[in-house]
Amino acid sequence: MPLDFTAIDFETANSSSASACSVGLVKVRGGKVVDRAYWLIRPPAGHDEFLEWNIRIHGIRAADVYGAATWAEQLPDLVAFADGDAFVAHNAGFDMGVIRGACTATGLEVPVADYVCSLQVARKTYHLDSYRLPSAAMAAGFEDFEHHNAAADAEACAAIMVHAARRHGVDDIIGLARACAIKVGKLGAVRAAA
Repeated sequence: MPLDFTAIDFETANSSSASACSVGLVKVRGGKVVDRAYWLIRPPAGHDEFLEWNIRIHGIRAADVYGAATWAEQLPDLVAFADGDAFVAHNAGFDMGVIRGACTATGLEVPVADYVCSLQVARKTYHLDSYRLPSAAMAAGFEDFEHHNAAADAEACAAIMVHAARRHGVDDIIGLARACAIKVGKLGAVRAAA
């Protein structure tokens, strides 16, 4: 099985997991980046206040997402881009929580997908003082990116996974999780075996 996955990163307007205001997606096929996507998201009502703290981190303001597609409008595009891939994210609990939170807030079914956390992979692959995304990406040879830009963060996450897979001598994402003795997470309803 080749090293295929979709790296994903969200930025949020506030502390609500439903407040996604941007997403970056990077598709990897055979260990190489083959496609990228980025778009702004208008958070759902009740989750759409932009806090100054978050704005300072990512620079996105309410005015920036005024004409953007809503979560409900863009979720099909996100799912189509991933096309059944396992998701990979740095601190995946946060990003998968955004998907769950935004779907719950908008009454949508959470898409079904496996996911692997590049933060956990980095902890089992590198010996670093910090495993924050910039440090782990630098260990993977991916430097000087615009941290907290969702597209750049997704690409950094992809670089970590590709580099770690090489270091562990594996050629698929599930094998990498096994080599690192970490759990493959499940997003959405778990499908019953046929």
